[in-house]
Amino acid sequence: MTYAERKEKETHLLYLIEHERLCSLKKVANDYSCSIRTVKRMLSNLREEGYSIIYCRKSNKYFLKK
Repeated sequence: MTYAERKEKETHLLYLIEHERLCSLKKVANDYSCSIRTVKRMLSNLREEGYSIIYCRKSNKYFLKK
């Protein structure tokens, strides 16, 4: 996966989080044709960029903390 592809996928991942549509990392990994660990790395990169991404165990979703 090139840098441009990775950034595009991170942008889409952020879109899913903003619209509260990210529930399953496994589904995202299948859609992106990568591993769950890679999706977790993408989430980590987004957090390093300054986004406050949290996971709610009760609803099993990722959210942006406001």
